[in-house]
Amino acid sequence: MKVITFMIAVLALVIALVAFQRTGGIEDLRHQVETLASKTETVRDQIANMFDRSERLIRGNDKPAPPERSEATPPPQ
Repeated sequence: MKVITFMIAVLALVIALVAFQRTGGIEDLRHQVETLASKTETVRDQIANMFDRSERLIRGNDKPAPPERSEATPPPQ
């Protein structure tokens, strides 16, 4: 009985491998991963922009950044 179970499992593995190769194999899988990664990056950028806009909306107008002091200018007194 164990031998028949093992043979069925091996046959299922072979069928799965053949189906994987017929649907595109590793190259298609890599292409899909690259496509998904680029779409994810785009969505991440859009969400970051939405958070920036909502922060500006909540806080009001943009406040100008303080000017950077260089070593040549003395600190204000």
